[in-house]
Amino acid sequence: MAETEDDADALAEALDALETRLGATAGVAAGFDAELRRIHETFAATGKGAQRLESALSRGLRRAIDGAVFDGAKLSEALGQVGRALVDAAYSAAVKPATDHVAGLVTDVAGGLFGGMTGFGKGAGFAQGRVMPFANGGVVQQATRFPMRGGWGLMGEAGPEAILPLARGADGRLGVQSSGAGRPVSVTVSVATPDVEGFRRSRTQIAAEVTRALARGQRIR
Repeated sequence: MAETEDDADALAEALDALETRLGATAGVAAGFDAELRRIHETFAATGKGAQRLESALSRGLRRAIDGAVFDGAKLSEALGQVGRALVDAAYSAAVKPATDHVAGLVTDVAGGLFGGMTGFGKGAGFAQGRVMPFANGGVVQQATRFPMRGGWGLMGEAGPEAILPLARGADGRLGVQSSGAGRPVSVTVSVATPDVEGFRRSRTQIAAEVTRALARGQRIR
């Protein structure tokens, strides 16, 4: 009879201990459920990233509950296991965009090196895998990369951009030539005097006016 009572007491103590563990585990589960809801709301716009993070947290929480209930693990150990799962998921989510970007760059560079083996000693612009000459000018309609010394350049990233050929003018300056440049300009000067002597006296004044007109024309150019 005494042994039966001892067994009953031991069973009751075991049930009490299990109930205590289940109560603590339920509190942990409730806390992590609230955290999962907050994370899901925060990352709702990111879609797949939030789903991966939530899945990782759920797996970590499941392992923590199993360890606390069935294996007798400490609550601190269970929380540490969930924390590690959270860190691993966040690290994977942060690193994946960078690795995808690097993989895309490697693919693009390999395609440029082996796609037709075209030389770029004098530079060129990429357009649908073909080299487009712009010696006479042109317009880039979309973001386009082009090779430069020591790296890559990008044009058209903010909208269509024009490529204009440069030429050296008569003064030696390098720039874009205007289609209307080089047309002759005529200046007419009318002088009215009562006699020849009056015209002779006005020559200095006329020369000064012509000089000022020419100077204004040079500034406008």
